Amino acid sequence: MAEMKFYSISFYAEELKKRGMLKEYAPNGQGDKVITTLTYDSREVRQDTMFICKGAAFRAEYLTQSVRAGAVCYVSETAYETDSPAACLLVTDIRKAMAVLANLFYNRPWEDLTLVGVGGTKGKSTSVYYMKAVADDYLASLGKKDSAVISSIDIYDGKTTVESHITTPEAVELQQHLRNAVDSGLEFAQMEVSSQALKYHRVDGMKFDVGIFLNISEDHISPIEHADFEDYLSSKMRMFQKTKTAVVNLDADQIERILREAQAAEEVLTFSTKNPQADFYGYNIRKAGNETRFSVRCREFDEEFILTMPGLFNVENALGVIAAAVKLGIPVGFIRSGLQRARSSGRMELYASEDRQRIAIVDYAHNKLSFEKLYSSMREEYPDYQIVAIFGCPGKKALIRRRDLGTIAGQYAQMVYLTAEDPGAEPVEDISRDIAQYVQAQACPFEMIEDRGEAIRTAMENARGKTIFLITGKGRETRQKYGSEYIDCPSDVDYVQKYLNIYDKTHECTVGV
Repeated sequence: MAEMKFYSISFYAEELKKRGMLKEYAPNGQGDKVITTLTYDSREVRQDTMFICKGAAFRAEYLTQSVRAGAVCYVSETAYETDSPAACLLVTDIRKAMAVLANLFYNRPWEDLTLVGVGGTKGKSTSVYYMKAVADDYLASLGKKDSAVISSIDIYDGKTTVESHITTPEAVELQQHLRNAVDSGLEFAQMEVSSQALKYHRVDGMKFDVGIFLNISEDHISPIEHADFEDYLSSKMRMFQKTKTAVVNLDADQIERILREAQAAEEVLTFSTKNPQADFYGYNIRKAGNETRFSVRCREFDEEFILTMPGLFNVENALGVIAAAVKLGIPVGFIRSGLQRARSSGRMELYASEDRQRIAIVDYAHNKLSFEKLYSSMREEYPDYQIVAIFGCPGKKALIRRRDLGTIAGQYAQMVYLTAEDPGAEPVEDISRDIAQYVQAQACPFEMIEDRGEAIRTAMENARGKTIFLITGKGRETRQKYGSEYIDCPSDVDYVQKYLNIYDKTHECTVGV
């Protein structure tokens, strides 16, 4: 493992100039200084830092604080006055420049990893954890360390494990995590690749060994995300330009466009549960007790696989991972064992009362496609249970979700409880009322309860007969975003376990009902 190299300010200026990104360079006597810290957070600045001025929330005082704390260079689209001499790199596009700087500063760590990226509207985190389980089983057999993971749930990079707040980190954090993985002796990593990451250049300059594309559905349409579906879709398609082998779901909407765009990759492999001509064809899909069993036919084998994570729809996620694993030379035995034990924290976690009258599914489902898959699958798998939904929507973004989620929940559920789900600066009551109109249009009763714990408690206390509770959006997250702050709170899993325990203590156990 090569030791990380550090470079001078003038080196970075020259690299930006080569790429046509540098508008102006003012060394101010600092050009020979070697940069040992790269950040856009003034709280992280120390001696010999390059400070990046980025974001709508940036204020000139942050730069002032940074220079006083030891920043010797700043990167910006606008020039600022500084109290002490600091080199200035004026760039044409701060986000494009940030990706270049992050790659250079961290010495392009992704080149030293086998890297799998997963894109699409739904199933990214599940697929990433399926891939991790498969890779880890294989790596363990070779006496090697577990793989790194970067997901919307959490991040493990060999040095730290942290809860995520966004799907794909900004370029600086992303390359830092990958560098940590390399420095920790890890050889394999998998990550979610969001439309925002692609649109705002967080993964520029990188190349995925395999890029899995799962599906596409209208989502993240709002003034602060994507202006329309075309912007969302075209952003998603950029992943193929950064991919050696593209693995594509033939069952996805917009498949002709996706396959056309996938030609930007060096190789394209396909998977499907509907088209036997796919490179990886999944068939004979069935529920067997608490397991999902299915067979896969490809050039290399025709084998049966088992998933113990609930949800028939997860077969699609597994197929993409199987294709990626085969391409990477992982033997089928490790693919089978990894998928069978795979779990994704907060994804399709099932909890039941002792008498099986109450079943709770905790999941991160939060958009149209994930809701459709979840609700239709639960209706099929638990036909004699009534469905009770508990969910909300985030404040001021992905506004179309309110219509979609309210409509789908109203169509499938017998009762809907609307609650807080990272409302940010928007009142929870306003968000809930917006969703409620679509629930009501399906003639489904609803109740608005802001506190998630209270909503779950009320739902469980009021249910009659065999009921499955679909508690979505937050999974195992232990924070709620109110305003610009993240407030600590119990997770949905904590609430579910608490109230199922209370139910068990107050109801006679009738196991097997």
